[in-house]
Amino acid sequence: MLLAGGEGKRLGALTNRIAKPAVPFGGMYRIIDFTLSNCSNSNIQTLGVLTQYSPLELNRHIGNGKPWDMDRRNGGVTVLSPYTAKTGGEWYSGTADAIYQNIHFIDQYNPEYVLVISGDHIYQMDYRKLLNQHKQSNADATISVIEVPWEDASRFGILNTTENMRIYEFEEKPDQPQSNLASMGIYIFTWETLKAYLMKDARLTTSSHDFGKDIIPAMLEEERRLYAYRFEGYWKDVGTVQSYWEANMDLLDEGWGRSALINRNWKISTNDSNFPPQFIGESAEVHHSMINSGCFVKGKIDSSILFKDVEVKTGSTIEQSILHPGVTVGSNSVLRRVIVMENTEIPEGTNISAGDDGEPVVINQDILDGMLAMTGGEQR
Repeated sequence: MLLAGGEGKRLGALTNRIAKPAVPFGGMYRIIDFTLSNCSNSNIQTLGVLTQYSPLELNRHIGNGKPWDMDRRNGGVTVLSPYTAKTGGEWYSGTADAIYQNIHFIDQYNPEYVLVISGDHIYQMDYRKLLNQHKQSNADATISVIEVPWEDASRFGILNTTENMRIYEFEEKPDQPQSNLASMGIYIFTWETLKAYLMKDARLTTSSHDFGKDIIPAMLEEERRLYAYRFEGYWKDVGTVQSYWEANMDLLDEGWGRSALINRNWKISTNDSNFPPQFIGESAEVHHSMINSGCFVKGKIDSSILFKDVEVKTGSTIEQSILHPGVTVGSNSVLRRVIVMENTEIPEGTNISAGDDGEPVVINQDILDGMLAMTGGEQR
Protein backbone atom coordinates (compact mmCIF):
# COMPACT_ATOMS: atom_id res chain seq x y z
CA MET A 1 0.00 0.00 0.00
CA LEU A 2 1.70 3.13 -1.31
CA LEU A 3 0.73 6.41 0.36
CA ALA A 4 0.88 9.05 -2.38
CA GLY A 5 -1.61 11.72 -1.34
CA GLY A 6 0.84 14.19 0.16
CA GLU A 7 0.09 17.87 -0.37
CA GLY A 8 3.73 18.84 0.18
CA LYS A 9 3.12 22.33 1.57
CA ARG A 10 6.80 22.82 2.43
CA LEU A 11 7.67 22.45 -1.27
CA GLY A 12 5.83 25.69 -1.96
CA ALA A 13 5.11 26.44 -5.62
CA LEU A 14 6.40 23.00 -6.69
CA THR A 15 3.19 21.44 -5.36
CA ASN A 16 0.68 24.20 -6.06
CA ARG A 17 -1.08 22.08 -8.67
CA ILE A 18 0.28 18.54 -8.30
CA ALA A 19 0.82 16.06 -5.49
CA LYS A 20 4.34 15.83 -4.09
CA PRO A 21 5.00 12.32 -5.50
CA ALA A 22 4.31 13.65 -9.02
CA VAL A 23 6.92 16.45 -8.87
CA PRO A 24 9.57 16.03 -11.61
CA PHE A 25 12.92 14.72 -10.39
CA GLY A 26 16.35 13.86 -11.74
CA GLY A 27 16.04 15.00 -15.33
CA MET A 28 13.46 12.46 -16.53
CA TYR A 29 11.64 11.00 -13.53
CA ARG A 30 8.98 11.89 -11.00
CA ILE A 31 9.58 11.38 -7.28
CA ILE A 32 7.22 8.40 -7.08
CA ASP A 33 9.19 6.51 -9.77
CA PHE A 34 11.77 5.44 -7.20
CA THR A 35 9.22 3.79 -4.91
CA LEU A 36 7.33 2.22 -7.82
CA SER A 37 10.60 0.85 -9.19
CA ASN A 38 11.49 -0.53 -5.76
CA CYS A 39 8.22 -2.45 -5.84
CA SER A 40 8.87 -3.75 -9.34
CA ASN A 41 12.45 -4.78 -8.58
CA SER A 42 11.28 -6.45 -5.35
CA ASN A 43 8.81 -8.55 -7.37
CA ILE A 44 5.74 -6.97 -5.76
CA GLN A 45 2.84 -7.64 -8.11
CA THR A 46 -0.14 -6.23 -6.22
CA LEU A 47 -0.04 -2.55 -5.29
CA GLY A 48 -2.64 -0.10 -4.05
CA VAL A 49 -1.70 3.57 -4.58
CA LEU A 50 -3.58 5.87 -2.22
CA THR A 51 -4.03 9.31 -3.76
CA GLN A 52 -5.65 12.44 -2.39
CA TYR A 53 -4.28 15.92 -3.11
CA SER A 54 -4.37 17.07 -6.79
CA PRO A 55 -4.14 13.50 -8.13
CA LEU A 56 -4.78 14.14 -11.86
CA GLU A 57 -1.14 14.34 -12.99
CA LEU A 58 -0.13 11.51 -10.66
CA ASN A 59 -2.92 9.25 -11.94
CA ARG A 60 -1.97 10.01 -15.53
CA HIS A 61 1.66 9.20 -14.81
CA ILE A 62 0.92 5.87 -13.13
CA GLY A 63 -1.58 4.85 -15.80
CA ASN A 64 -1.98 1.08 -15.88
CA GLY A 65 1.43 0.52 -14.30
CA LYS A 66 3.06 -0.84 -17.45
CA PRO A 67 6.54 0.71 -17.00
CA TRP A 68 6.78 -1.06 -13.63
CA ASP A 69 5.40 -4.40 -14.92
CA MET A 70 2.12 -3.93 -13.06
CA ASP A 71 -0.32 -3.95 -15.96
CA ARG A 72 -1.76 -7.26 -14.83
CA ARG A 73 -5.18 -8.89 -15.07
CA ASN A 74 -4.91 -10.16 -11.50
CA GLY A 75 -3.35 -7.77 -9.00
CA GLY A 76 -1.20 -5.11 -10.63
CA VAL A 77 -1.55 -1.47 -9.65
CA THR A 78 -4.83 0.04 -8.44
CA VAL A 79 -5.24 3.76 -7.75
CA LEU A 80 -7.40 4.23 -4.64
CA SER A 81 -9.06 7.60 -4.10
CA PRO A 82 -10.64 8.49 -0.73
CA TYR A 83 -14.35 7.83 -0.43
CA THR A 84 -17.07 6.78 1.99
CA ALA A 85 -20.12 4.73 1.11
CA LYS A 86 -22.63 7.15 2.65
CA THR A 87 -21.32 10.59 1.73
CA GLY A 88 -19.56 9.69 -1.50
CA GLY A 89 -16.38 11.61 -0.72
CA GLU A 90 -14.17 12.31 2.27
CA TRP A 91 -10.42 12.85 2.59
CA TYR A 92 -8.22 10.48 4.53
CA SER A 93 -7.68 11.88 8.02
CA GLY A 94 -4.27 10.23 8.50
CA THR A 95 -1.94 7.54 7.21
CA ALA A 96 -3.61 4.80 9.25
CA ASP A 97 -7.07 5.99 8.23
CA ALA A 98 -6.02 5.73 4.58
CA ILE A 99 -5.27 2.03 5.06
CA TYR A 100 -8.40 1.54 7.20
CA GLN A 101 -10.65 2.94 4.47
CA ASN A 102 -9.19 0.37 2.07
CA ILE A 103 -9.43 -2.73 4.24
CA HIS A 104 -11.86 -4.23 1.72
CA PHE A 105 -9.30 -3.79 -1.06
CA ILE A 106 -6.61 -5.58 0.96
CA ASP A 107 -8.92 -8.35 2.17
CA GLN A 108 -9.84 -9.43 -1.35
CA TYR A 109 -6.24 -10.68 -1.76
CA ASN A 110 -6.19 -12.38 1.65
CA PRO A 111 -2.54 -11.44 2.35
CA GLU A 112 -0.47 -12.65 5.25
CA TYR A 113 1.66 -9.50 5.23
CA VAL A 114 1.12 -5.91 4.11
CA LEU A 115 3.86 -3.46 3.17
CA VAL A 116 3.08 0.24 3.79
CA ILE A 117 5.35 2.71 1.98
CA SER A 118 5.46 6.35 0.91
CA GLY A 119 5.70 7.84 -2.56
CA ASP A 120 7.81 10.87 -1.68
CA HIS A 121 11.25 9.48 -0.81
CA ILE A 122 14.31 8.94 -3.01
CA TYR A 123 15.99 5.60 -2.28
CA GLN A 124 16.55 2.07 -3.56
CA MET A 125 15.42 -0.81 -1.35
CA ASP A 126 14.77 -4.50 -1.86
CA TYR A 127 11.62 -4.96 0.21
CA ARG A 128 12.14 -8.74 0.15
CA LYS A 129 14.98 -8.35 2.65
CA LEU A 130 12.66 -6.40 4.95
CA LEU A 131 10.04 -9.15 4.66
CA ASN A 132 12.57 -11.90 5.33
CA GLN A 133 13.63 -10.28 8.60
CA HIS A 134 9.97 -9.78 9.54
CA LYS A 135 9.33 -13.50 9.11
CA GLN A 136 12.51 -14.61 10.86
CA SER A 137 11.79 -12.48 13.93
CA ASN A 138 8.12 -13.52 14.01
CA ALA A 139 7.25 -9.83 14.25
CA ASP A 140 3.88 -8.14 14.31
CA ALA A 141 5.47 -5.10 12.68
CA THR A 142 8.89 -4.32 11.22
CA ILE A 143 9.94 -0.71 10.66
CA SER A 144 12.79 0.28 8.38
CA VAL A 145 15.26 2.65 10.01
CA ILE A 146 18.33 4.54 8.89
CA GLU A 147 21.12 6.01 10.98
CA VAL A 148 21.10 9.80 10.88
CA PRO A 149 23.75 12.18 12.28
CA TRP A 150 23.24 12.63 16.02
CA GLU A 151 22.90 16.39 15.59
CA ASP A 152 19.93 15.79 13.25
CA ALA A 153 18.18 13.07 15.29
CA SER A 154 15.80 15.51 16.98
CA ARG A 155 14.23 16.23 13.56
CA PHE A 156 13.02 12.64 13.10
CA GLY A 157 10.84 9.98 14.66
CA ILE A 158 13.42 7.96 16.61
CA LEU A 159 13.17 4.26 17.49
CA ASN A 160 14.90 2.95 20.59
CA THR A 161 15.80 -0.74 20.36
CA THR A 162 17.45 -3.58 22.22
CA GLU A 163 20.63 -5.22 20.91
CA ASN A 164 18.59 -7.61 18.76
CA MET A 165 16.72 -4.63 17.20
CA ARG A 166 13.45 -5.16 19.06
CA ILE A 167 11.74 -1.79 19.44
CA TYR A 168 10.76 -0.79 22.97
CA GLU A 169 10.10 2.93 22.48
CA PHE A 170 9.18 5.42 19.77
CA GLU A 171 9.99 9.11 20.24
CA GLU A 172 8.68 11.76 17.86
CA LYS A 173 11.35 14.45 17.35
CA PRO A 174 12.90 14.09 20.85
CA ASP A 175 14.84 17.00 22.35
CA GLN A 176 17.42 14.57 23.76
CA PRO A 177 17.39 11.48 21.55
CA GLN A 178 18.63 8.19 23.02
CA SER A 179 19.23 6.73 19.55
CA ASN A 180 19.97 7.92 16.03
CA LEU A 181 17.83 5.26 14.34
CA ALA A 182 15.25 7.29 12.40
CA SER A 183 12.04 5.79 11.07
CA MET A 184 11.88 5.85 7.26
CA GLY A 185 8.08 5.51 7.22
CA ILE A 186 8.38 2.03 5.69
CA TYR A 187 6.48 -0.71 7.49
CA ILE A 188 5.67 -4.39 7.10
CA PHE A 189 2.77 -5.67 9.19
CA THR A 190 1.26 -9.05 9.78
CA TRP A 191 -2.10 -8.21 8.25
CA GLU A 192 -4.49 -9.72 10.79
CA THR A 193 -2.68 -7.89 13.60
CA LEU A 194 -2.66 -4.56 11.80
CA LYS A 195 -6.29 -4.93 10.76
CA ALA A 196 -7.36 -5.30 14.40
CA TYR A 197 -5.44 -2.18 15.43
CA LEU A 198 -6.82 -0.16 12.51
CA MET A 199 -10.41 -1.05 13.42
CA LYS A 200 -9.82 -0.21 17.06
CA ASP A 201 -8.11 3.09 16.18
CA ALA A 202 -10.95 4.10 13.83
CA ARG A 203 -13.35 4.13 16.80
CA LEU A 204 -11.18 6.50 18.86
CA THR A 205 -12.32 10.10 18.47
CA THR A 206 -9.13 11.32 20.17
CA SER A 207 -6.84 9.60 17.64
CA SER A 208 -5.13 11.36 14.73
CA HIS A 209 -5.25 8.00 12.90
CA ASP A 210 -1.55 8.07 12.09
CA PHE A 211 0.93 5.19 12.12
CA GLY A 212 3.71 7.05 13.91
CA LYS A 213 1.50 8.88 16.40
CA ASP A 214 -1.15 6.25 17.12
CA ILE A 215 -0.79 2.73 15.70
CA ILE A 216 2.88 2.12 16.56
CA PRO A 217 2.58 3.55 20.13
CA ALA A 218 -0.54 1.45 20.72
CA MET A 219 1.25 -1.72 19.63
CA LEU A 220 4.24 -0.89 21.84
CA GLU A 221 1.99 -0.23 24.82
CA GLU A 222 0.54 -3.72 24.44
CA GLU A 223 4.04 -5.18 24.05
CA ARG A 224 3.55 -6.51 20.54
CA ARG A 225 6.61 -7.76 18.69
CA LEU A 226 8.02 -4.74 16.84
CA TYR A 227 11.46 -4.85 15.24
CA ALA A 228 13.65 -2.38 13.39
CA TYR A 229 15.20 -3.20 10.02
CA ARG A 230 18.47 -1.35 9.54
CA PHE A 231 18.76 0.10 6.01
CA GLU A 232 22.17 1.04 4.66
CA GLY A 233 22.16 3.14 1.55
CA TYR A 234 21.01 6.47 0.17
CA TRP A 235 17.64 7.76 1.41
CA LYS A 236 16.25 11.26 1.14
CA ASP A 237 12.92 12.68 2.24
CA VAL A 238 12.38 15.42 -0.34
CA GLY A 239 9.86 17.28 1.77
CA THR A 240 11.38 20.77 1.50
CA VAL A 241 12.70 22.90 -1.35
CA GLN A 242 16.20 22.59 0.10
CA SER A 243 16.09 18.77 0.39
CA TYR A 244 14.54 18.47 -3.08
CA TRP A 245 17.36 20.55 -4.55
CA GLU A 246 19.98 18.60 -2.59
CA ALA A 247 18.63 15.23 -3.77
CA ASN A 248 18.77 16.37 -7.39
CA MET A 249 22.33 17.63 -6.94
CA ASP A 250 23.25 14.29 -5.30
CA LEU A 251 22.50 12.64 -8.65
CA LEU A 252 25.50 14.47 -10.07
CA ASP A 253 27.83 12.78 -7.58
CA GLU A 254 30.02 9.99 -8.87
CA GLY A 255 28.93 7.91 -5.88
CA TRP A 256 25.25 7.24 -5.28
CA GLY A 257 23.98 9.23 -8.24
CA ARG A 258 25.76 7.13 -10.83
CA SER A 259 24.84 3.81 -9.21
CA ALA A 260 21.20 4.87 -8.88
CA LEU A 261 20.67 5.85 -12.48
CA ILE A 262 23.12 3.52 -14.22
CA ASN A 263 22.35 0.21 -12.53
CA ARG A 264 21.23 -2.61 -14.78
CA ASN A 265 20.37 -4.73 -11.76
CA TRP A 266 18.04 -2.12 -10.24
CA LYS A 267 16.36 -0.19 -13.02
CA ILE A 268 14.45 3.01 -12.29
CA SER A 269 11.47 3.04 -14.66
CA THR A 270 9.20 5.91 -15.62
CA ASN A 271 6.21 6.61 -17.81
CA ASP A 272 7.91 9.12 -20.09
CA SER A 273 7.73 9.98 -23.76
CA ASN A 274 10.72 9.49 -26.04
CA PHE A 275 12.34 12.66 -27.35
CA PRO A 276 15.12 13.11 -29.90
CA PRO A 277 18.69 13.53 -28.62
CA GLN A 278 19.66 16.83 -27.03
CA PHE A 279 21.31 19.50 -29.18
CA ILE A 280 24.49 21.03 -27.83
CA GLY A 281 25.36 24.12 -29.88
CA GLU A 282 28.84 25.23 -30.82
CA SER A 283 28.72 28.02 -28.25
CA ALA A 284 27.62 25.67 -25.45
CA GLU A 285 29.81 24.79 -22.46
CA VAL A 286 28.61 21.93 -20.26
CA HIS A 287 30.23 20.78 -17.00
CA HIS A 288 29.10 18.17 -14.44
CA SER A 289 25.43 18.28 -15.50
CA MET A 290 22.58 16.03 -16.66
CA ILE A 291 20.83 17.05 -19.87
CA ASN A 292 17.80 15.07 -21.00
CA SER A 293 16.71 14.42 -24.57
CA GLY A 294 14.98 17.07 -26.64
CA CYS A 295 17.09 19.94 -25.24
CA PHE A 296 18.59 22.79 -27.26
CA VAL A 297 21.55 24.27 -25.42
CA LYS A 298 23.79 27.11 -26.56
CA GLY A 299 24.79 28.58 -23.18
CA LYS A 300 26.97 27.58 -20.23
CA ILE A 301 25.60 24.76 -18.04
CA ASP A 302 27.38 23.88 -14.78
CA SER A 303 26.25 21.41 -12.06
CA SER A 304 22.66 21.52 -13.27
CA ILE A 305 19.85 19.19 -14.34
CA LEU A 306 17.83 19.89 -17.48
CA PHE A 307 14.63 17.96 -18.19
CA LYS A 308 13.24 17.23 -21.66
CA ASP A 309 12.54 19.98 -24.20
CA VAL A 310 14.52 22.71 -22.41
CA GLU A 311 16.07 25.51 -24.45
CA VAL A 312 18.97 27.63 -23.20
CA LYS A 313 19.89 30.40 -25.62
CA THR A 314 23.26 31.95 -26.45
CA GLY A 315 25.18 33.75 -23.72
CA SER A 316 23.15 32.40 -20.80
CA THR A 317 24.63 30.75 -17.70
CA ILE A 318 22.90 28.05 -15.66
CA GLU A 319 24.59 27.02 -12.40
CA GLN A 320 23.43 24.55 -9.72
CA SER A 321 19.90 24.77 -11.09
CA ILE A 322 17.04 22.46 -12.06
CA LEU A 323 15.03 23.21 -15.20
CA HIS A 324 11.77 21.28 -15.54
CA PRO A 325 10.32 20.20 -18.94
CA GLY A 326 9.61 22.86 -21.55
CA VAL A 327 11.57 25.70 -19.92
CA THR A 328 13.02 28.38 -22.20
CA VAL A 329 15.86 30.61 -21.00
CA GLY A 330 16.39 33.74 -23.07
CA SER A 331 19.85 34.83 -24.19
CA ASN A 332 22.30 36.53 -21.82
CA SER A 333 20.44 35.35 -18.72
CA VAL A 334 21.92 34.01 -15.47
CA LEU A 335 20.31 31.42 -13.17
CA ARG A 336 22.17 30.36 -10.04
CA ARG A 337 20.65 27.82 -7.63
CA VAL A 338 17.20 28.19 -9.19
CA ILE A 339 14.42 25.62 -9.72
CA VAL A 340 12.39 26.57 -12.80
CA MET A 341 9.02 24.89 -13.16
CA GLU A 342 7.49 23.42 -16.31
CA ASN A 343 6.94 25.56 -19.45
CA THR A 344 8.28 28.77 -17.88
CA GLU A 345 9.67 31.30 -20.38
CA ILE A 346 12.48 33.39 -18.94
CA PRO A 347 13.06 36.62 -20.90
CA GLU A 348 16.39 37.73 -22.32
CA GLY A 349 18.71 39.33 -19.79
CA THR A 350 17.07 37.88 -16.68
CA ASN A 351 19.27 37.39 -13.59
CA ILE A 352 17.95 35.22 -10.74
CA SER A 353 20.10 33.82 -7.92
CA ALA A 354 19.58 32.25 -4.51
CA GLY A 355 19.50 34.60 -1.56
CA ASP A 356 22.17 35.07 1.07
CA ASP A 357 20.86 32.06 3.00
CA GLY A 358 21.52 29.82 -0.01
CA GLU A 359 17.90 28.62 -0.17
CA PRO A 360 17.14 27.70 -3.81
CA VAL A 361 14.64 29.96 -5.58
CA VAL A 362 11.54 28.32 -7.11
CA ILE A 363 10.22 30.05 -10.22
CA ASN A 364 7.12 29.43 -12.34
CA GLN A 365 5.52 31.69 -14.94
CA ASP A 366 3.21 33.40 -12.46
CA ILE A 367 6.00 34.05 -9.96
CA LEU A 368 8.30 35.34 -12.70
CA ASP A 369 5.63 37.65 -14.14
CA GLY A 370 5.00 39.00 -10.64
CA MET A 371 8.71 39.65 -10.11
CA LEU A 372 8.99 41.50 -13.41
CA ALA A 373 5.89 43.57 -12.61
CA MET A 374 7.41 44.64 -9.28
CA THR A 375 10.65 45.73 -10.99
CA GLY A 376 8.86 47.64 -13.73
CA GLY A 377 9.68 45.01 -16.34
CA GLU A 378 13.42 45.01 -15.70
CA GLN A 379 14.88 41.52 -16.07
CA ARG A 380 16.56 41.17 -12.68
